[in-house]
Amino acid sequence: MKGISKQQPEGFGGKVVLVTGAASGIGRATALAFGRAGAHVVVADTSVDGGHATAAMIVESGGKALYVQCNVARAGDVEALVDKTVSYYGRLDCAINNAGIDDESNPLAEGDEAQFDRIMGVNLKGVWLCMKYQLLQMTRQGGGGVIVNIASVAGLVGAPGHAIYGASKHAVVGLTKSAAAEYAKSGIRVNSICSGSVKTPMLARVFENESGAEKRAKAMHPMGRFAEPGEIANAAMWLCSDQSSFVTGHQLAVDGGLTAI
Repeated sequence: MKGISKQQPEGFGGKVVLVTGAASGIGRATALAFGRAGAHVVVADTSVDGGHATAAMIVESGGKALYVQCNVARAGDVEALVDKTVSYYGRLDCAINNAGIDDESNPLAEGDEAQFDRIMGVNLKGVWLCMKYQLLQMTRQGGGGVIVNIASVAGLVGAPGHAIYGASKHAVVGLTKSAAAEYAKSGIRVNSICSGSVKTPMLARVFENESGAEKRAKAMHPMGRFAEPGEIANAAMWLCSDQSSFVTGHQLAVDGGLTAI
């Protein structure tokens, strides 16, 4: 695929990597990439079929993977997810908090409370819960570890028609910065990826609901195209690798130049 290097950062052999929202899109691409790089991958998602399929792809390629059904908006699910990761693999080295939703395509004043609670529940509370239990585990291990939160350019700039989604991603950026500062002396790095539009099933659903949205969105990116899921996966792998050992509290814009103008 365009823009995707076949070479992956080294150093993931035997590392335990947890990826949420890994049944499709960015999450699946990231889980597969870590699997190819030798990591022991935990695939987390609410979709049983999709999650098992991702895990099977990793195993079929010679990697190791465990699927765990998890709704990141539920504390019990997330705590159990981390517990299962540790009981199965013995530790947790890296976590990619990717699970997110965007079913919003309306002006702010036309949204409703249920929509707000649904989006914030997954995108914000879900990331907070994941970080909470991941940080507790990494601290119990004696420190060290990397967390990457998948935010969005909507966490850096306004998102007309997607105000709640944008607010949730701005909050993820805030959580990332605070956690990075709090846990830096424990050797735990926390960063976020602020991606532009990525060719995923979620983006396709947005375009179905908004006439002309695809053309407008593509025009916003100076590179004139959308990202492939694998390009976001590559960024996540770099942030988890020793190549970024002095990077924490950073919001990496992988956006085809969108925020440059």
